[in-house]
Amino acid sequence: MDASIALIREIDALLPQTQCGLCGHRDGCLPYAKSIAEGEEANKCVPGGQPVADALATLLKRPVLIAEPSVWDIQSDGRPQQMKAVIRENECIGCTKCISACPVDAIIGSGKLMHTILTDLCTGCELCIPPCPVDCIDLVEDTAPVANDEQRIKVQDDLRHRYYAHIQREEKHRIHRKGPIVRAEIDAAFFAKFSQALNNVPAITLTEKVVETPALDAKTTIELAKLRTQIKKLEKQLSLRADEKKQLQLSELQQRLNELLEG
Repeated sequence: MDASIALIREIDALLPQTQCGLCGHRDGCLPYAKSIAEGEEANKCVPGGQPVADALATLLKRPVLIAEPSVWDIQSDGRPQQMKAVIRENECIGCTKCISACPVDAIIGSGKLMHTILTDLCTGCELCIPPCPVDCIDLVEDTAPVANDEQRIKVQDDLRHRYYAHIQREEKHRIHRKGPIVRAEIDAAFFAKFSQALNNVPAITLTEKVVETPALDAKTTIELAKLRTQIKKLEKQLSLRADEKKQLQLSELQQRLNELLEG
């Protein structure tokens, strides 16, 4: 494995995989891990708190920095209180914007129907809140016991897996999507490259957008039809008897046809 990828992987393994973007990297934990490897300060993971800042300092052999503060109280493990999003379902209008915003696909529902958040999968990233046009999403404290290290690693691995699956699904839908994008643009090429080097996340395949041929106006369409008729007529005549003048005329017509088709 490439040394730079190996280091990014070690850094990413310490990040909580909430994909919240509070570090300033709106497309998730992995881009922040890459930036840390390139020299960015390693204390900006808000949900990871001081334990993550300390672990990163140890890994990278850098001075320990005070972690970026959270608006939530600190738990017994030194990390900010884990939060979960909940939808006030009787107020939901079924706009689907929160579904698109969720980085781990923890929200289910469809257009004009009530949505529900699967709280067991919710990372508390808060990304679903700003797009909601009727402000029907609240954050509540997670009442589950504070996870130990083994449990936390398992959760992080699952969230990372879900985020890669989310990126692959978004990449497939990207070329057909209509309407507004409700979250930051994801550097799918970077995630795709990284996914090829790992064996515990879904592989991401990039989808090339098909370039649509612009519609021809009526005048051009008529001219093309006339050119094709003339070309067909000349080809038939030349198949019966060679004629240098007609051959030159045919070449000119074919050139004009290609020019029109190429736009």
